[in-house]
Amino acid sequence: MTQTLKERLRAKSLEEGFAGFGVCRSDAVPELPARLQKFVDEGRHGQMGWMAERMAWRSDPASLWGAAKSVVMLAEPYTPEHDPLAVLEQRDRAAISVYAQNRDYHDVVKKRLKRVGRWLVDQADCEIKVFVDTAPVMEKPLAAAAGLGWQGKHTNLLSRELGNWFFLGAIFTTAELEPDVAGIENCGSCTACLDVCPTDAFPAPFQLDARRCISYLTIEHKGPVPLDLRAKMGNRIYGCDDCLAVCPWNKFAAEAREIKYAARADLLAPPLRELAVLDDAAFRTMFSGSPIKRIGRDRFVRNVLYAIGNSGDQRLIAAVSPLVDDLDAAVADAARWAVSRLGDL
Repeated sequence: MTQTLKERLRAKSLEEGFAGFGVCRSDAVPELPARLQKFVDEGRHGQMGWMAERMAWRSDPASLWGAAKSVVMLAEPYTPEHDPLAVLEQRDRAAISVYAQNRDYHDVVKKRLKRVGRWLVDQADCEIKVFVDTAPVMEKPLAAAAGLGWQGKHTNLLSRELGNWFFLGAIFTTAELEPDVAGIENCGSCTACLDVCPTDAFPAPFQLDARRCISYLTIEHKGPVPLDLRAKMGNRIYGCDDCLAVCPWNKFAAEAREIKYAARADLLAPPLRELAVLDDAAFRTMFSGSPIKRIGRDRFVRNVLYAIGNSGDQRLIAAVSPLVDDLDAAVADAARWAVSRLGDL
């Protein structure tokens, strides 16, 4: 029996290393505009002004490229081999989000997407555009519409087959492909992800206030972090995996196949003392090819200083003291806060 174009495209995607495949129309989530507008109106996007500025495209994928007839959503696992919560007990060490412990996933996934996309162009004489969290595309709702899973109570995508440790990529195409059945929510009465959040960033199930999310605070937030949230950040210096790590669906998590996602040994639990003294050149060298590089030395060291302030280890004061007069105001403020916290012990 002859395979359809979609069946062959699915096989090609899996051959290239993706673990999940689904198709939807670009207009498959008509409630997106209202959802995004409410999120922005309530200020839950924090300093991410680009959400409001490009809302028309973000809330309506069809307007991003009117010629697109189908959206192919693909999932690539980065499931950790270690317990990402264990480092939280090592208070003199830094906790870095699993996805950032090696190469930048944007580059890795995009290359794979382009290979699949070029195959599709050759087979269907169509046009494509590929996206990996680099354009105003709301990948999670589209992936749910394409049947890859559902958005859990922590707002991340969940899958019966993959758990929740996976990246998403999108191929918009002018090719007509049969859409899949949308995913069905299967969280039940579980509230593990909501209960574990150290900053209470979920006002309600399926809702996120980015302004309280440690991933937002350590990556997107410019300037000093609000005082009432600093102690709750613990030793998390780049991102936070708590809500992902406790999800029961991870017992079905697919194994990561890409070696470039395997954690670098020096990023599993790096000593805070060593990170605090990084200047701009050393920071750029250490995080070359890493997603961490994009936040810059100043924001990174600011985060490290909050972690040191939460460490309870007075031996780290020596690493902090020189930074109380740092040229970056947020770094200097964080250093003074850390010294004050440790000095009060």
